[in-house]
Amino acid sequence: MDYQTLLLDEHDGVLTVTVHRPPARNALSQRTLTELRHLLTHLSAPRAVLLTGSEGPAFIAGADIREMATMTPDEGEAFGALGQEVTTLLEQLPVPVIACVDGYALGGGCEMAMACDFVYATRKAVFGQPEVLLGLIPGFGGCVRLFRRVGVAKARELIYSGRRVDALEAHRLGLVNEVFDNREEMFAAARLVLADIAANSPAAVSACKSVINTVDGLGVHEGLRAELEAFRQAFTTDDMREGTAAFLAKRSPEFRT
Repeated sequence: MDYQTLLLDEHDGVLTVTVHRPPARNALSQRTLTELRHLLTHLSAPRAVLLTGSEGPAFIAGADIREMATMTPDEGEAFGALGQEVTTLLEQLPVPVIACVDGYALGGGCEMAMACDFVYATRKAVFGQPEVLLGLIPGFGGCVRLFRRVGVAKARELIYSGRRVDALEAHRLGLVNEVFDNREEMFAAARLVLADIAANSPAAVSACKSVINTVDGLGVHEGLRAELEAFRQAFTTDDMREGTAAFLAKRSPEFRT
C-alpha cells in the first residue's frame, strides 16, 4: 500500500510510525486509519513499535472533524468501527509499543495513545476526550480504555466534561508513564527502554503482554460494541450537526436543552 499519511523508519528493530498530516494537525482521516490498519496487519516482525506524530502542535489532534461533519449514521458507525479496529490491532501487537506524545492528543489521538503499552509525553502534551463538546462520544475505544487507565470516577469526570489535562496531571492520573522536558529527551528515553526490553526473550515478553491484555481486557469486547452503537446514534442527533458545525466555524455550539 502507498502510505500517504504515514512515515515509517526502522532502526535496530524499532519501527517508528509517524502520523504525518501537518496541515490537519495529524488528525485521523479515513485514509489515515485505513493506512494504519494495513500497516498493523502487515508488519514484518519488528522488535518494538514507537508511535508518534509529525513535529508541530499536535501528536494526533483527534479524528478528522471536517470528514465526520457530513457523515450519515451508517458512515459514522463504519468510521467508528475502523477506529476501534485500529486501536485494537495496536493494542494486540505482540511486541512492546510506546506512544511518544508531543502536543495535543485529543479524542482519537488520546485513544490511539491509550492503545499503546506505554505513553511518554513532553511537558507540551495535552490529553482529553472532548467529544461531548461536539455532540459526540468517544468512538475509538475511549469509553473503555480511559477508565482502565485512570479509574471509573476520573474517567467519568473527563469524558462527561470534555476537560483537557496537561502532561503532569495525566502522569498523576496514570494515563502517562513518564514526562520529559522536550521531544529529544522523550525519544531517547523511549528508545532506551525499548532496547532494554529487546534484550529479554521476545517470546516471553510477547507472552506476558498477551496474558496482561487478556486479564485487563475482560469485558472489553462488549464495551466496544456498546460504544460503537452509541457512537452511531450520535450521528442521528441535531447536537452532533451543531457541534461539528460550530467547531468548523470556530464558534461556541448552541445545543438544545
